[in-house]
Amino acid sequence: MGLLILRVAAGLSLLSFSLLSGEYMLTGLGEIATVLLRYGVVATVVLLLLGFGTPFAAAVEAVVQIGIMATDLRYESSAMVAAALGVALAMLGPGAWSLDARVFGRKRIV
Repeated sequence: MGLLILRVAAGLSLLSFSLLSGEYMLTGLGEIATVLLRYGVVATVVLLLLGFGTPFAAAVEAVVQIGIMATDLRYESSAMVAAALGVALAMLGPGAWSLDARVFGRKRIV
């Protein structure tokens, strides 16, 4: 249950930061790159919420959070926590309540 909460928190933080802070990041990009980045963020959030490809999606989430911090030149504590959340989730994995656990089986570290 804890990793489910971690996945939801990571997904929603990515969605909120990309929608609120992402305008500054997207000003230098072209129109096609902006649309691709927006759809990529939404796809990453969906993967995180479903728990499918969690290590990959969490790593993408951490990279996007760091990119937003670097391009906005603001280092807010909430953005840093969201990036750390993505790194932690990438290392922990999806958890028992995820599509990864249903498809590949639950992994237990003893």
